[in-house]
Amino acid sequence: MMRYKEEKEVKKEAFRKYLESSGVLDSLTKVLVSLYEQNDKPSSALEFIQQKLGGPSVSEYEKLQAEKSDLQIKYNELLAKHQETLRELGEVKNLHSRNSSKDDADEPETREDQPTTLVTPQH
Repeated sequence: MMRYKEEKEVKKEAFRKYLESSGVLDSLTKVLVSLYEQNDKPSSALEFIQQKLGGPSVSEYEKLQAEKSDLQIKYNELLAKHQETLRELGEVKNLHSRNSSKDDADEPETREDQPTTLVTPQH
């Protein structure tokens, strides 16, 4: 049982060192001191801490969510339009290749009015 407690303490100490070396403890301490020093305490301590750490406020977050939603709708509309354009282009190409094949079939391989040139190899 003692070994388990020692392992747990070692893990806690390693985690504390990690938080300290990465600057997390320092940042959290500064934010908490700032909150402590507020004469008029904010209605939401959590939102205060989030803002101090650089996160968006609730209203900013909601605004970003609405903007993302609008952009997603526009993206979906543009993607659908793009796919429709590609489908139409495919139909035009298909029609064009069928018409070209018909034209080729109507024309004989060699025409009588064109002279045939023979090439003789040079020695």
